[in-house]
Amino acid sequence: TMQDGLGLLIAAIGMQYAFKADSIALVGVCLALGAVCGEWQRWEGRLENLGVRLERAIGGKQEGEGENLFVKGFVSATLLFCVGAMAIVGSLQDGLTHNYEILLVKSMLDGIFAMLFAASMGVGVLFSAFPRFLYQGSISLAAGFLKPWLTDAMLNNITALGGVLIIGIGFNALGITRIKVANLLPGLFLIPVAMVIVNNWPW
Repeated sequence: TMQDGLGLLIAAIGMQYAFKADSIALVGVCLALGAVCGEWQRWEGRLENLGVRLERAIGGKQEGEGENLFVKGFVSATLLFCVGAMAIVGSLQDGLTHNYEILLVKSMLDGIFAMLFAASMGVGVLFSAFPRFLYQGSISLAAGFLKPWLTDAMLNNITALGGVLIIGIGFNALGITRIKVANLLPGLFLIPVAMVIVNNWPW
């Protein structure tokens, strides 16, 4: 199916990025430490809970009234497209390296789900493009602002770890695994810190 094909494409892109590491050992350490931090702070669970709270606050069904399909479609699609590791990794990749391959594949997936959602929830799904643009654009701009302070080696290692996470997303899309990818996201932010420590350590 088309979704399986996109899942394979996501995994292939992740593998391409994963081999760009300057230090695979450092990437592995940061991935492990990031997993510990993510599990401890429950990043995946917090993202899911945030989505549930937003849906209840904005699109919740009011007693005695019919459910607003426009609002439901808008909220459901916005949460699906924004609350996830692929949006974060893809936006960081775009801001740091100006490579939008991940976001392009994500857009293909979003398009498939948008058509399915629109068939049952109506035009509200289409308007979810605006908050998605603001969300992903904000992350890309923030990453671009930080880029001057990151070395090429840092960018390569961040790209490699992002690639590993994208492989996980691809495997999840294929139904092979159920990896809590969001719990691994802290590793991306640990890489610059770890490299500064390693480079300035008095060996």
